[in-house]
Amino acid sequence: MNKPNPKPVRVLLVDDSELVRAGLRTLLSAEPRLHLVGEAANVAGAIEASLHFKPDVVLMDIRLPDGTGFDACRRILQRQPESRVLVLTSVVDDNLVDEAIRAGTHGYLLKEINARGLVQAILDVAEGKSILDPAITARVLQLVRSGPGTPAANLASLSAQEQRVLACIAHGKTNKEAGAELNLSEKTVKNYLGNIFEKLHVTRRAQAAALYAQEKRYPG
Repeated sequence: MNKPNPKPVRVLLVDDSELVRAGLRTLLSAEPRLHLVGEAANVAGAIEASLHFKPDVVLMDIRLPDGTGFDACRRILQRQPESRVLVLTSVVDDNLVDEAIRAGTHGYLLKEINARGLVQAILDVAEGKSILDPAITARVLQLVRSGPGTPAANLASLSAQEQRVLACIAHGKTNKEAGAELNLSEKTVKNYLGNIFEKLHVTRRAQAAALYAQEKRYPG
């Protein structure tokens, strides 16, 4: 007996460029495993569309006319926590990667990615994986490598609980959300993060997430 085909991943596209949306619309519509349910060109439209269409994945640009993709991400996940948000941008900036993680995004990709890679990233994010563009990982890791020790050695120095906390943070969870998942108080998670940052010789979540991504081989 043949297994039924899984339902296509429902995707909401958010980008202020009509040209970019047209190109992505053509790409996504040609992939049977994806179903483009709607589009938006700003933060307000993204929030309204997410509530209406209830997408599995929101493909989100950062620069929007009435705010940022991070603003939209926070508000969408507050109202539609089962959706996943994948940033697709042309901007490479360490601070933005850090803010993306804090906003709860589930992936950060550059628009230079090829069509096959983008489709696979959307499918992976829909399945619960976290995606960090290899170019971004390399950029952030380059900053980390200016500190003492090697990434592998530093990660190995983390306790089992510290590694669980790091995994939550790398997957976009706030301290409060990580605490709820691990049955820890928000203050305890913050203390663990302090220890993790010290052991990894980093100061930002993006740097810790990049180390985690390299170790766990995300994406891929």
